[in-house]
Amino acid sequence: MGEIICMDHVSMSFRINKTRTSSLKEYVIAKARRQLLYENFHALDDVSFSIQQGDVVGIIGRNGSGKSTTLKLISGIYRPTAGQVRTAGRIAPMLELGSGFDFELSGRENIFLNGAILGFDEAMLKRKYNEIVSFSEIESFLDQPIKTYSSGMLMRLAFSIATLVEPEILIVDEILAVGDEAFQRKSRRRIMQMMEDGTTVLMVSHDIDVIRQLCKRVIWLDHGHIMADGETQEVCDRYQAYMAD
Repeated sequence: MGEIICMDHVSMSFRINKTRTSSLKEYVIAKARRQLLYENFHALDDVSFSIQQGDVVGIIGRNGSGKSTTLKLISGIYRPTAGQVRTAGRIAPMLELGSGFDFELSGRENIFLNGAILGFDEAMLKRKYNEIVSFSEIESFLDQPIKTYSSGMLMRLAFSIATLVEPEILIVDEILAVGDEAFQRKSRRRIMQMMEDGTTVLMVSHDIDVIRQLCKRVIWLDHGHIMADGETQEVCDRYQAYMAD
């Protein structure tokens, strides 16, 4: 098994506007007068790690620690301020709920739209279509625009597309926390099957029990730095002891 993800001395900063404006007009005037004040927020600072093909890795940490930023860098949504991010293989990112969907289109149309955005060709999506629909359990709503869907229905559709088209890398950000308990159990079984089949899985969750159950390795981030990187139980124990203090 070879390296499939590499973060090589990666830093990521964002410019945050600190000028208070109550309207678009005030913002435009302040910008024209060069009166806008910015502050740099360092989401990640010199982070390095690599993941081998077939690894199942969890990323934990408090809110604002850099977890979601890391996933977006690996997914190609962000480009790093410094350093390099390298990936090998087709990625299915499940990040913000509803990303990659057109809310005016039906569920049926969005299967092909979202699948195309993830890089899957029409022939594959047609082969997997019935399986995607069956797994998502939304057959009765397929021809309705997804703006009418509940968050649970939207999650089921997104999860079904991402996991049933056989990506090499699956990236999951808290999405398993959405939906009913039965579908959460079903989703975990599906991820377990993907793990057995050799899919590389990278997930963020505040549910440490889920991380302990699914992941073989855990990376703990805090304020954009790696606090620990190692065996799941050891890192989770250290993290929970730290949070308890």
